[in-house]
Amino acid sequence: MKLGKVYLVGAGPGDPGLITVKALECLQQAEVVVYDFLAGPAILAHVSDQAELIYVGKKGSDHTLAQSEINRLLIDLAGRGKTVVRLKGGDPFIFGRGGEEAEELVAAGVPFEIVPGVTSAIAVPAYAGIPLTHRHFTSTVAFVTGHEDPTKTESSIDWSKIAAGAGTLVFLMGVKNLPHITAKLIEAGRDPATPAALIRWGTTPDQSTLVAPLNDLAGKAVEMNFKPPAVLVVGEVVGLR
Repeated sequence: MKLGKVYLVGAGPGDPGLITVKALECLQQAEVVVYDFLAGPAILAHVSDQAELIYVGKKGSDHTLAQSEINRLLIDLAGRGKTVVRLKGGDPFIFGRGGEEAEELVAAGVPFEIVPGVTSAIAVPAYAGIPLTHRHFTSTVAFVTGHEDPTKTESSIDWSKIAAGAGTLVFLMGVKNLPHITAKLIEAGRDPATPAALIRWGTTPDQSTLVAPLNDLAGKAVEMNFKPPAVLVVGEVVGLR
């Protein structure tokens, strides 16, 4: 049997209007769609009625399937000749583990294609009115995961370089580790008064934003019961909101 093909597709950050034309074409042609938690119903509505939908979402510590099982699923479906869309929130390669899935597909000899998506790291601050760069404030921006692989024996984040190395810092998946992140940044030399923002459910009708100085943000988030999913932005550009 001829091998199928896997499309690693970014669904965008939440607003269904931000999905790309290429991604929509893939969804319309898919025989199977393997989708994540943040791929909403409005986006899945573009999938053919004849296509199979398989949910493999991860929400906090609640994982429907382990990543290794998702990898095997994609390979198995393609091995059965299926056209598969692996639909991931945001962009597949920005903290989306798309790189790991691509490696497994290469190793298995499965044809695949990457379809980039609009990452929440850029879109969510924009919807909150925060420009990540501004010539009067900063020309540098860094994207950082707020939730590293729990199996790591030590962090791969060099806090001293992160704190001073970019004018704007954007952390994804950082709400649960917010006290740790803010403390590490201040300890590494970031001004405690630096403006910071937490943006929850960005680009959706439920979007809400909390702005506070870096040293106050974690406490304010607890007071307001601010829960994931949220993007953290740290930098003077937050003051432009």
